[in-house]
Amino acid sequence: MIRKLKANDNKKVMDFLKGEAAFNLFIIGDIEAFGYDSDFQELWGFFGEDHGLSAVLLRFHNSFIPYAKTGTVPVKEFSEIIKSYPDKIFLSGKSDLVEEFENIHGIELGKKQVTYFAACNTDEYLEQTDCEINKANNKDVDRIIELRAGIEEFHPNPNARKILLQSMESGTGRTYYLKHNGQMVATASTAAENSMSAMIVGVCTHNDYRRRGLATAVMKKLFKDVMNEGKLLCLFYDNPEAGRIYKRLGFVDIGMWTMYR
Repeated sequence: MIRKLKANDNKKVMDFLKGEAAFNLFIIGDIEAFGYDSDFQELWGFFGEDHGLSAVLLRFHNSFIPYAKTGTVPVKEFSEIIKSYPDKIFLSGKSDLVEEFENIHGIELGKKQVTYFAACNTDEYLEQTDCEINKANNKDVDRIIELRAGIEEFHPNPNARKILLQSMESGTGRTYYLKHNGQMVATASTAAENSMSAMIVGVCTHNDYRRRGLATAVMKKLFKDVMNEGKLLCLFYDNPEAGRIYKRLGFVDIGMWTMYR
């Protein structure tokens, strides 16, 4: 049986998701921040014959994340929900789960990107930086979006500005940045921050300022501040060079994550 989840399901849902808290940080963070009754976020649960929760589907704006603990995700049931939304969709999640949605009639998935999923729980390698790192506020959002738009590897979401503002206002995300001659040249952000963890996203450097260690300096400051709050850091990457940088900062690979954009 599948049904929409409500606030009175929260304990059951959180107990289910915390079994793999790192992989579920987006779902956990969005539930903690926005609950079950907002117009831009919905959750559905799939219940087995024993009435136990066996899978969850999150919609956040036009992005969907399915999760199942064991076996396979209920692709048929979740697909019908996803197909009921007319806008272009973004699908992401653990690779072995979301790849089951490929070639489903009526769901047009965008470009596929398979990434490594890594986590860090040590600040041993985060020495202080001499660079002046700033924490962004609402007035900096347009400059952040402009910088990201100039990065070839990024895939802009049409809701990017709204999501960034929402994350700042709700406390589910923060962005740190570095300027040179008044220009924003490097940034790093968190997303889906929750009581246990935070996802690192939006790490980028202006094309004219690369290979100077600027993004690394921003990340060190951001990582240190987040970990001082007792949170596990997570991120995904597909660039081996970036992977080497993250591992020097204490990250280890824990699985694979696939996105369709």
